[in-house]
Amino acid sequence: MNQVAITRTQWQPICQRSDLVANSGVCALMGDASSDRKSIALFFIPGAEPQLYAIDNRDPFSNAGVIARGIVAEVDGQLTVASPLYKQHFRLGDGVCLEDETVKLDTYPIAFDGDTVLITTGSENS
Repeated sequence: MNQVAITRTQWQPICQRSDLVANSGVCALMGDASSDRKSIALFFIPGAEPQLYAIDNRDPFSNAGVIARGIVAEVDGQLTVASPLYKQHFRLGDGVCLEDETVKLDTYPIAFDGDTVLITTGSENS
């Protein structure tokens, strides 16, 4: 008999809805004190589907934690964030860089649970 390993996604609270800024990014730390913490950029886009996005905050071109400070824009019908340093655009949905598709930021499942924002402990594309 073949056995299939089933892994459960572990959701953790990362912030409150009131911590988010509409149509902009905020930075949050994922993880707890006993594990490695990771800087995540959270984007709340009311009216979009989905409304919440979570991607790495580290800009791979400068190695600076600045993605949450980037400008959100729609490029070719896709929501993106432009890095504030060298202006590369990253798709919020999958983290792919529009200027160099070989570069990709990790993205994370994120959701509202009432007023609490939950994120998973593992990335969707790492």
